[in-house]
Amino acid sequence: MHNKDDTTPRIEWRNGQPFSTTFQDVYFSTDNGIDETDYVFLQGNHLATRFIENHHPGFHIAETGFGTGLNFLCAAKLWLETAPQEATLHFTSTEKYPLSLQEITAALDFWPSLQPLAAPLIAEYEHLTQYAKSIFLYDHRVQLSILTGDATARLSQSQHLIDAWFLDGFAPAKNPDMWQEKLFQEMKRLSKANSTFATFTSAGNVRRGLLNAGFKVNKCAGYGKKREMLTGYFLGHQYAG
Repeated sequence: MHNKDDTTPRIEWRNGQPFSTTFQDVYFSTDNGIDETDYVFLQGNHLATRFIENHHPGFHIAETGFGTGLNFLCAAKLWLETAPQEATLHFTSTEKYPLSLQEITAALDFWPSLQPLAAPLIAEYEHLTQYAKSIFLYDHRVQLSILTGDATARLSQSQHLIDAWFLDGFAPAKNPDMWQEKLFQEMKRLSKANSTFATFTSAGNVRRGLLNAGFKVNKCAGYGKKREMLTGYFLGHQYAG
């Protein structure tokens, strides 16, 4: 069982949803978390079309902030529904403060429609976060890795090239340690040509960091109460600062 210590955020449950008292922020939208994930991360990275048209043996998504696993489950569901049967989705997520098994189970109970996918994840969750580098799920069609620790530090140890980025984690104003120039430079190092990104935030330091790292950055309408968000793609190292 995962034990709480000083590095683990305290979770409160507000209206049945997990709230981090460390970052003073919700783990997913109070409007509709699944719809937010679909709008921001799946549509923001054009994944429905890219999964269908994928002609490679694999597709790699990297995420900053695994949280409750909601983004992972939504991406895996789309992959299983649309991608070629023989291809494998690699999903790598960083997480500085992993939820306990009890916490993530309670959080995912909020989404009955995802339970068929959530159950295999929950069954392997403690093993994955404490011992394993990665696990295969859903008849080996999806490989999940959770890199525990600081996002930039963990990504700096990776050599896997990325097709799409989910820049999640708590808001930049509430989690400034993650949203740093070094993170965007690691994205530059690991991005394939035309790798895409999407994030719920439109904060100026995030936009500038991505531009400096060689990404084309677009502002677009945010989800729900959020006015704007950012999406874009990697232009190449010749455009990076």
